[in-house]
Amino acid sequence: MKKIIIIGSGIGGLTAGNLLVQKGYQVTIFESQKTPGGYTAGFWRKGFYFESGTFSFESSNMIFKAMRELGVFDKIEFVKQKSRWVSADFDGTPETFDDFKNIFFSAYPDEKQNLNNYFKQVDRMVRAFMPFMAEKKHFFDTISSGFNIFQIYRKYGNLPISDFTDRFFPEDTVLNRFFRNIGYPDMAAWILGGAVVTLFYDYWTVKNGMQSWADTLAEQFKNSGGELKLNAHVDKILTSNGKAIGVCCDNKTYEADYIISACDYKKTFLKLLDSPASMPTDLLKKIQNNAVSEGFFTVYLGLNLSHDQLQSSLKIPHVMYFDDQPGLDIHNSNDENYFDKTSIVLYSPSLMNPSLAPVNKSSLMLQAVAPYRWMNNWGGGDRQRYRQLKEKAKNAVLKKASVIIPGLKDMIEFEDAATPLTYERYTHNTDGATSAWSWNPNNKFYKKFTRVYVETPIQNLFIGSCWANQIGGVPGAVGAAYQCVKKIG
Repeated sequence: MKKIIIIGSGIGGLTAGNLLVQKGYQVTIFESQKTPGGYTAGFWRKGFYFESGTFSFESSNMIFKAMRELGVFDKIEFVKQKSRWVSADFDGTPETFDDFKNIFFSAYPDEKQNLNNYFKQVDRMVRAFMPFMAEKKHFFDTISSGFNIFQIYRKYGNLPISDFTDRFFPEDTVLNRFFRNIGYPDMAAWILGGAVVTLFYDYWTVKNGMQSWADTLAEQFKNSGGELKLNAHVDKILTSNGKAIGVCCDNKTYEADYIISACDYKKTFLKLLDSPASMPTDLLKKIQNNAVSEGFFTVYLGLNLSHDQLQSSLKIPHVMYFDDQPGLDIHNSNDENYFDKTSIVLYSPSLMNPSLAPVNKSSLMLQAVAPYRWMNNWGGGDRQRYRQLKEKAKNAVLKKASVIIPGLKDMIEFEDAATPLTYERYTHNTDGATSAWSWNPNNKFYKKFTRVYVETPIQNLFIGSCWANQIGGVPGAVGAAYQCVKKIG
């Protein structure tokens, strides 16, 4: 019987683990934290539930198909998510992309021509991606859609969204700042089509919280014969003659025929591999230097505010509050006032499910994209400076959220905050990266954005996390898991 070790119990590791035990293999998952889930995990504080990382996913056809194959789909309550978009100029909850466009035509009538030109190009991208929404795809629709996406990729695959937006709206204007900040900073413009389809037609979450999803997969894995080791940090991946043969954890050696690294790509080869010299030198250098996706700064709040009272302010659980100010620059890590200028997302797990907070109380998360290693990586190791910067960022984000929820500060019963350093500590993702490698086409790690790369130069060592795909995410992790299983056979 083949012995397989999986490092990390995120959605990729848990999917791979379940698929492999179904095949009758002996599978052990090592997880450094006390609960499974990785970025698809959550936690409780004083009766309030919060998401640890992601609170949504897309590509539901693919994800739901996988969960059915694993036998857990009926045990998880997936629910559709929609977003309210708010700024000083507009406030709406669009059901469709057309609704979204109408918000802007109404709010900015003098920009009608620029908006028309912009949406004309984005509409082409959206039409190319829409056929993939269908649960049962017609062969010719798939071929046609694939060709259209290829054409869009050829045209916009190497163009950052900021440069794309500059073609339609003057720099540092309200509309330019808004549209260049959809998705990840400077992501490849061609991804816009998929982002729009996701936001308005394929945006999902888990009613009982992401942790319930991870727990269900972990339970299924254990019930099927798999072994899940929690609080088990792998120290080294052991190799012999360029081949992975096991891992070392807590000074104990565990042998394996195959190893799936369902965790951070950089740390896999720069920290865990016992003999980096067995890797090509140019690849090691590339791994070390390549940019990762941006991290988030998140504020977690337990509110002495009833479900109905919070709903009267937020309307729905997920709110995009656009408050970008002139001079905002995600690339300027030395701007101490960055968080005073940026936009935020508000998300309430308890508005999605009242049982995720105490009776007559509510949970709320406030989130903003953080500049890469802001302010000397949040204080350069000085603990007092770190606390000062964390408090400054928290107060700036709270001030913005108070526009949506008047008197917010007076309702706080519990509060905490997470910086990219917090996320790195708990998930081991380099710099707290939220979705694998950089989405900027000028910083590609892989040749192709759409491919899944699970093989490594080390024989029998595979990448089974979102890091096997340039832009990662939940679909990237699940796709990587399937590819790893296929390679193992």
